[in-house]
Amino acid sequence: MQPAANGQTGDSELSAIRYVPGDDVGALEIWPFDNPASQYRIVAGSPSASGRLDAGGGAGDVTRAGIWRCTPGTFECIEQGDEMMTMLSGACRLTFHATGATYDLMSGDSLFIPGDSRVTWEISATVTKVFFGFKADGYR
Repeated sequence: MQPAANGQTGDSELSAIRYVPGDDVGALEIWPFDNPASQYRIVAGSPSASGRLDAGGGAGDVTRAGIWRCTPGTFECIEQGDEMMTMLSGACRLTFHATGATYDLMSGDSLFIPGDSRVTWEISATVTKVFFGFKADGYR
């Protein structure tokens, strides 16, 4: 069976998903910066986000995995759950408000963000990341 753009085999049951830097990640939908729990604040530019959930993420689910993309700009937010991410393309700087730690990320880099962290995303080149999130009390 031929893999789909996101690496799935097309079987009706969820199977392994392969994400490779530079590969087409397939269709994404607009994900506006409007979740009150995330307390988004646009700081500079006009970043625009899109994404897709490939596993989990429904109301009450404690895990989710998928793709997220964002165009250049700077914004602050509170990360809702623990998240492990790997950059597939682009470039950005992530700053943790609590510690001041900064991380410059590009294709192939991975970073773990603890839930409830307030961070600033400074995106200099459109980023695409694959992520896996965990939130003990479930996503909304």
